[in-house]
Amino acid sequence: MSQGESQQQRSQQCISCGIDVSGTNAARFACPKCGRRIARCAKCRKQSNNYECSDCGFRGP
Repeated sequence: MSQGESQQQRSQQCISCGIDVSGTNAARFACPKCGRRIARCAKCRKQSNNYECSDCGFRGP
């Protein structure tokens, strides 16, 4: 892992609520439309909170 990737993971935020998800049981996945890396905290996943990709505008539950 490069230093840039390492720093990105440390400062990653939940796309739905904005909390810092580093070191948590967050889901990390690629946006279905553009491939941007998205992270969602366990609480937002459980509640099926909506999210929107900041790169392409894709919306999902």
